[in-house]
Amino acid sequence: MSVNNNKLTFIIIRFFDLTITLIVLVILSPILFFLTICCYIDSGSAFFLQQRLGKDEEVFILIKFRTMFIDTPSVPSHLASSNSITKIGKYLRKTKLDELPQLWNVLKGEMSLVGPRPNLTNQLELIAERRKHGIYYIMPGITGISQIRGIDMTSPSCLAISDSYFVKNYSLKLYIKIIFSTLNAAIFQDSVK
Repeated sequence: MSVNNNKLTFIIIRFFDLTITLIVLVILSPILFFLTICCYIDSGSAFFLQQRLGKDEEVFILIKFRTMFIDTPSVPSHLASSNSITKIGKYLRKTKLDELPQLWNVLKGEMSLVGPRPNLTNQLELIAERRKHGIYYIMPGITGISQIRGIDMTSPSCLAISDSYFVKNYSLKLYIKIIFSTLNAAIFQDSVK
C-alpha cells in the first residue's frame, strides 16, 4: 500500500470510528448511565483509568468500567486475582460491557474501534515484540484481529505476530470484517456455550 493510500485509509477509518462511536453513544447512553451508577455502588468508583501505550508509543489513559475493587494492583487482567473482581464486574467482563467507556478514547483520537489492544507501559516483553513487528504504527483498538482469533497478552510473541497481520493488511475491508466478527461473537458466542 502506498503512503498516500495509507493516509487515505487512516482518514476513512477515522471517519467510521467517529460516526459509529457517536451513534453507539447516543443509543447506549441510558445503559452507560445505569452501568456507571451500578459500578459506583458496587466498588465506590465507576471507572478504571490505566496508562497504556498507543500509536507511536505515546502514553494515554485508557478508561473502562471498574470491575475490580479500588485497592487491586494494576496488573494485566490475566494476572489479577479472581477475588478482586466485583459482583457487577463479573457480569461486565463476561459480556465485555466494561470496554464501552473506551468509546471516549476513540472520540479523543487515542484509539480506534479496531486495532491491536493497547498494552500496559510495563509489559516490556510485549513492547519489544510489538516494536519488532511495527505494531505501534497504527492506533490501538477496542477490538482486533487477535481478539477474534482468541490470542491474548499471555503470549507476547504470538500476539505481536497476529497483530502484525492487521498492520500489514490495514484496510477498510479488514476493519469492517473485524467489527462484524466481533459483533457476531458478542451476540452468538455465549448462546452456543
